[in-house]
Amino acid sequence: MTNINFSETKLASRYGEEPSSEGNNTVFVDLIIDWISLYQRLKEHDFIPAFGWGNDEQQQLTIDYFLFKFPFEFKYHRYPILICPQCGDLECGYISVAIDKESDIVEWSNFYLEHNNQPLDIGPFHFKWDNYKAAIENAYEIGRLS
Repeated sequence: MTNINFSETKLASRYGEEPSSEGNNTVFVDLIIDWISLYQRLKEHDFIPAFGWGNDEQQQLTIDYFLFKFPFEFKYHRYPILICPQCGDLECGYISVAIDKESDIVEWSNFYLEHNNQPLDIGPFHFKWDNYKAAIENAYEIGRLS
């Protein structure tokens, strides 16, 4: 039996409320899996979740990738889930995840630090479609309001 994870999203920032980090304190929408932040789980790599920042068009495209409306153009079934906190450019490096959907279950597996060609020891995670879809759509709403 597959363990089902719970997902939600919330507004976060790289350095919280620390005033000394003002110019670099990127605000983003964090992915919370079973009440633990994905950003915090992978913080050592200095990337942030791809949700909730950038212009509206970029935010919508990210949401569309994760809701299977479009495949990510560079990697088949792999999606950039954590990206550069300063510019979001994939050339700076990123963490990708394989995402598959079977029936009403979405699986995130095989997290990978792309610029180092290094697999990461996290996951897999399995989400019920309704919970997953609500969390991803909420990421867009939170991002638009931030």
